[in-house]
Amino acid sequence: MSESFYRQISEPFASLELFASQVVEGFITGLHKSPFHGFSVEFAEHRQYNPGESVRHIDWKLYGRTDRLYIKKFQEETNLRCHILIDASSSMFFSDKMSFAVCAAACLATLLVKQRDAVGLRFISAHDKYASDVKSTPSHLKHLLGELERRMEASRRNPPLGKGSDIVEMLHAAAEQIHKRSLIILFSDMFDGENEPEALFDALQHLRYHENEVILFHVSDKKHEQELDFSARHCCLVDMESGKEVKLSPAQYQQTYRERYRAYLRQLEDRCAQYRIDFVDADIAEGFVPVLQAYLAKRQKIFK
Repeated sequence: MSESFYRQISEPFASLELFASQVVEGFITGLHKSPFHGFSVEFAEHRQYNPGESVRHIDWKLYGRTDRLYIKKFQEETNLRCHILIDASSSMFFSDKMSFAVCAAACLATLLVKQRDAVGLRFISAHDKYASDVKSTPSHLKHLLGELERRMEASRRNPPLGKGSDIVEMLHAAAEQIHKRSLIILFSDMFDGENEPEALFDALQHLRYHENEVILFHVSDKKHEQELDFSARHCCLVDMESGKEVKLSPAQYQQTYRERYRAYLRQLEDRCAQYRIDFVDADIAEGFVPVLQAYLAKRQKIFK
């Protein structure tokens, strides 16, 4: 999926709305064709038919594809409120991480509204304090997709580099403002050069207050950020948040760098497990299907 993703986000496309719709429809088709039919019961506006119920609302087209009986769901049967948070600090503009997060958020928002769930959008950044209402209407979805598309285009023209990281403060602020018992989905690379890891972990834990459920999509360019895999023998690496430059040979520091990065990653995963936060490794080269699958699994767990 990597090549098609890079082609689609690096060149202007018709619209983010069309892109998200195509990804979601492909995902739905894949679920319906898979042998794991039960995985889609809570998904795509359906629930399993129970013997004795009226056959009036059976989806016969879906029956033809799956040989199973499902009832069409209606708006009053769902009550999920979801807040999508996107870390917009400077480090997220390395490689295609921000474009990936924006596109993944667009796909999730489309899927949520398709399920008649309510969705809101918020950017975690001091230079972009946009926060939407939480609604489930098609017009609201169109508005969110427009905001996402505008920010992706702006980031290509003028990425906010050298702004520093303010994710800790912004996460605490979001945690205080979000309605209780919501699902919070955070897209972030979890880089913060200004605070100790403990401060970042405390901010993550704060999101769990008010009985909220949380999924952290840890966005990374795994090849370069986790493996320090660069083809050049000598590189000049620039800290996107501070602007500091370091000239080095990647091969010389690769082993030490990998060990330190993996140690931090293990610490982050352990804290998420401790706080009952779903941690998902979102490598931009792996595409959007893992993101949609992780959300769907979490939603099913919530309504069990």
